[in-house]
Amino acid sequence: MSGRKERREVAIENAFLGIELAGSDECLWSYCLRGTGQTYLIAPPSFEVDGVLHRASLRSITSAREAVRLANGCTEYRFCGKLVSDQDLSLEIVFRIADENPVVRFRYILTSERGRRLTKTSGRDRLAYVCVSFANLPRATEVQFSEFNPIVHSYCLAERAVDQRQFDNELRLIGPMVVGENRSHAMLVAYEHGATVPDGFLEFALASDRGVSLQAVKGNYLHGQQVDSAHPYETIWLQCAAVAGDQESLAQAYRDFILHHMALNQETRRPYIYYNTWNYQERNKLWNGRPYLESMRQDRMLEEIEVAHRMGIDIFVIDTGWYERTGDWKVSTERFPDGLHAIRDKLEGYGMRLGLWFNPTVAAVSSRILEGHRDCIRSWRGKQAKPAAIWETEESHSMCLVSRYADAFAEELIRLHREVGVTNIKWDAVDQYGCDDPGHWHGGPDNDPQERADCYAFRLGLALEHIADRVSEACPGAIVDFDITEAHRYVGLGFLGHGKFYLVNNGPYYHDYNLPLPADGNWNMFFYPGPARGWICRAPLTYDKWIPSVLFMTHYLSDDPEESQLINIASLILGQNGIWGDLPSVSEEGTTRFAHLLGLYKQVREDITESYPVRWGAVGGSPEVHEKILSASGRGVVVIFSSQPGKFTYVTRNRVADRHWCTDGMVSRRDGEGRARLEADFGTAGAKIVFFGMDQP
Repeated sequence: MSGRKERREVAIENAFLGIELAGSDECLWSYCLRGTGQTYLIAPPSFEVDGVLHRASLRSITSAREAVRLANGCTEYRFCGKLVSDQDLSLEIVFRIADENPVVRFRYILTSERGRRLTKTSGRDRLAYVCVSFANLPRATEVQFSEFNPIVHSYCLAERAVDQRQFDNELRLIGPMVVGENRSHAMLVAYEHGATVPDGFLEFALASDRGVSLQAVKGNYLHGQQVDSAHPYETIWLQCAAVAGDQESLAQAYRDFILHHMALNQETRRPYIYYNTWNYQERNKLWNGRPYLESMRQDRMLEEIEVAHRMGIDIFVIDTGWYERTGDWKVSTERFPDGLHAIRDKLEGYGMRLGLWFNPTVAAVSSRILEGHRDCIRSWRGKQAKPAAIWETEESHSMCLVSRYADAFAEELIRLHREVGVTNIKWDAVDQYGCDDPGHWHGGPDNDPQERADCYAFRLGLALEHIADRVSEACPGAIVDFDITEAHRYVGLGFLGHGKFYLVNNGPYYHDYNLPLPADGNWNMFFYPGPARGWICRAPLTYDKWIPSVLFMTHYLSDDPEESQLINIASLILGQNGIWGDLPSVSEEGTTRFAHLLGLYKQVREDITESYPVRWGAVGGSPEVHEKILSASGRGVVVIFSSQPGKFTYVTRNRVADRHWCTDGMVSRRDGEGRARLEADFGTAGAKIVFFGMDQP
């Protein structure tokens, strides 16, 4: 299904590609890589309708509507046609393409004029989304974004080579991306959903002829699901891309797509610097034996805001406990007598933004929202779980977001934006499984409990995306951060089209290593100042090859002494952009240090966000070098870490701007090619930073 073919009329094109529409069994549409003569044939999807498996080849394909220009620089095109096998069924093809990027984002919409049913005669999903051949791509790689690695207690990038043995044995890959390459070009196929490996709702099925077919596994639809003009079946978003060059060239283009053209809400891509109050709340509990919410009060927050402003924080996130009860999400007037108005005024006066913590899946037993949505309480095997206390507040029921409760929760967020000015919304504790209730939107009495549970898990992430979209549409500038600091979360490409991830919380716990808790009962292993937490938090920076690190927020510590602060600042400016700790306890020198270095970072942070990462040495090694220089401008940063004293030399891959600033112990000189030759002298273990291209020192 790959190779040269007779040219058809190009329906869509940009600087990189052309899309031709065919509608045949072998090729619904084709991706033509301009300037190479290379074409990839995309076979039509297959759906089981009323017990019959239909391959969605089309008699003719026509434009469904005028092209629409979107806020993210993409143009949306829609085409439709009747299925050859059944004229009652129609398929709409939706494409989104940017002018200067090779990634095609697409989805399919199946409709019926008289009303039909999706079925599963084999007892499992019978839906194939995409089929393409890798016959001319001898090197293949599965790229996973949702492997939870207990060593660092975090999701991490995993790239695994796929050789002919895997194709011959017809293995299945979770992905969500498969990449192929040869000597002249590279291409990828990917899907936008999420899970935790090895759990999967979709899989790439390999064939001995090197065919790659993306197929549904579970929960993608319900047996008996209605399909008509009022209830079309919409697939998740899918992706295809190709470039002349190798896998790294493809990754650079794909990273640009994720940064600029995947999400309609471009605020989610901005490199703001975040502060979150949770670390001190947890320390106060575990170190001082005080309640988590003891520090959740107006005077403490105002004190922290003052220091955060002096440091250069952009967004101040108040973690759990600001509310009176979950579900209604009213500000606690006991802890904030004026309902966050003094907090809002102070933040706005400093040009800072307010963030708040939420658990979207709980509602307090006395809440107004629960009273109106008791039918939306989660249940499992016919029983509702007993309510439980949420972080020292009122007991709450677990709620199902794959129900009408999702829109009710969205309305609460929109109300809070208008009333208290919250623009950063942190979602926590959303596990992927937990409901098989027959009265919600993930199956009814005719579907067995396992199918309802699988469909809940599949649709939960789509519900999160829907809520995030509603909030961003109603509240310009709003950003949703989805906490994925534990396993069993909706992790993959899906949510990144709508928000961003909160990647690392505390890092590993003692029980991750089968170690007993210490005498103080603190289960966090990397809870203290020093280099160790930085090793853990920097490990997932490997994502930056494909997905900009600005979408994986991680919080670094603010504590003195200077050596620890430099390690943490040097780490966070690589894109994860988060800070937490006990801000009022930071010394005057430490606060000034943060202000100075973050001020330099802000001058080049847009360039750092844009730049493709270069890393030399392993995390925790000596040296560990991170180069984030935008090749077009020479602006950015190089950070060198060492776990040992000594001297190291590094030469940048990219040419650098002439103006630069270095921390003590770092010397930068330009070589004959305009690259930087860096000499770092470590008297002790630590970090060195050099910024390039600042407007002022």
